[in-house]
Amino acid sequence: MWLFGAYGGLATTVVLGARAIARGLAQPQGIVTETDLGRGLPLAPIDSLVFGGHEMRSGDWAKSAREIHADNGTLPLPLIEALAKDLKQLSKNVRPGALVNAGATIERVTGGRRGAQRTLRQEADRLQADLRAFQQKHKLDRVVCVNLTSTEPDLPASPAHRTLTAFEKAIDKNDSRVVRSSSLYAYAAAKLGFPFVHFTPSNGALLPAIRELFEQNGAPYAGMDGKTGETLVKSALAPMFKIRDLRVLSWQGYNILGDRDGAVLADSDNKQAKIATKDALLPQILGYPLHSHVGIDYVPSLHDHKTAWDFVHFEGFLGHRMSMQFVWQGCDAILAAPLVLDLVRWCDLASQLGEKGGMKHLACYFKKPIEASTHDLHAQWRELVDYANAHRDKFRR
Repeated sequence: MWLFGAYGGLATTVVLGARAIARGLAQPQGIVTETDLGRGLPLAPIDSLVFGGHEMRSGDWAKSAREIHADNGTLPLPLIEALAKDLKQLSKNVRPGALVNAGATIERVTGGRRGAQRTLRQEADRLQADLRAFQQKHKLDRVVCVNLTSTEPDLPASPAHRTLTAFEKAIDKNDSRVVRSSSLYAYAAAKLGFPFVHFTPSNGALLPAIRELFEQNGAPYAGMDGKTGETLVKSALAPMFKIRDLRVLSWQGYNILGDRDGAVLADSDNKQAKIATKDALLPQILGYPLHSHVGIDYVPSLHDHKTAWDFVHFEGFLGHRMSMQFVWQGCDAILAAPLVLDLVRWCDLASQLGEKGGMKHLACYFKKPIEASTHDLHAQWRELVDYANAHRDKFRR
């Protein structure tokens, strides 16, 4: 597993959790591929996973895990200490990340210090070299890349995004206006034919040109924006109103969260990218327009915990109006980490089977799933079950 945004709270929780399960120190709670759904499929064993990544900050996974423990206590200190050697050793696989600047250059950033400037092409080549070196060093059969970086401002559409030829010309011309850091990360994975999971709402990663490259090099990809909290509940509840013909008039949501993700989302451009993925599913599920709104505010003291309050105003028999409210409180990384491990195992399975392109059957994991036919969580789940059953039957034969 190669993690872009390696020392973030989610990536750190993924790595520590996987190593804890591998060493028998934790149970695989929340990992769907460890349930009956995954039985009989040649999924990569969790204890076989090797971790590396790109990161803009200095440090290591042990340090990051201790910071998370101090902030919110979600990672138990005894577990961190028991895995400290593993975390230190794996941190040797982490390389400096990339930051795209407005001035058509790339700066490598480590520990908050800016490094040597590079062209877009030079940096794209470096990222690929890091991935190849990781695979060769550890003699890995396959590498799955996962984008866990912070949400970026929306990337305006450009003719350079439409085709691979146009995109690569822009890279060679050093035109940073048409890329984000996530674009370079996804491009590096696609160039090498490595499966890719886009777990953030940033629209710069799975551009049409980059999807073309994944198809060309025979690699599967999945995305975007992991579905872990309020939107997960919406996608489960909205079908209930539709099934019972209860007309939803308004669905108002309000979210508060802390940590780096919350700080990033305090920026209005970044926030808009996130809200767009949270706000789009209701009309699609219900089949009609309605008043809906999602508010997001940054509350530093919450750290990685988040709270969502939703108010649903609906109309029933004889036109009588009623309401429903719910509160969802959870830790973002604890909710998301098992999803990331699931997605990597599904993508690795697809790679073993020679599948390529967008993995529509993984829609239940995302707020804005690639090429999905529905946002209904129940229908999305059936698609994943059908996929797993079809492949399980093949292996039985």
